[in-house]
Amino acid sequence: MPDERELRAKWMKTARRIYWAETGIVCLAMFSGGIMMLLRNPQNVQGITALGYPAYLCTILGVAKILGTLAILLGKRHRVLKEWAYAGFSFDLLGAAASYLLHGNEPWFHVAAPLVLFVLVLASHRQWKTGWM
Repeated sequence: MPDERELRAKWMKTARRIYWAETGIVCLAMFSGGIMMLLRNPQNVQGITALGYPAYLCTILGVAKILGTLAILLGKRHRVLKEWAYAGFSFDLLGAAASYLLHGNEPWFHVAAPLVLFVLVLASHRQWKTGWM
């Protein structure tokens, strides 16, 4: 019968894998989205302007998403910066979902996709804050 230390060590290993899976998905989505916005991908620019926002918002969001990704992945020594990155991702994703919802005439997945990512951001943040990482 395994003792408590062995069970805890096994759980910690599993928790780390879950954390990096969640965090990897979030960071990949945000980083690639940031790159596409900085490259002025026509779909991104059209999507932003169709919602009534100015096209230059793509540059601002692109830079913020890339810096946020770096802060989360490399923020072991800069905890406050990592907190701000998680907060920024939360604001971005909730703002995106609200914009699509309030704009109307948008497919359901335009609202659902940012909300799913938001749940992953919350889960990643929670696991990081519990000290498992």
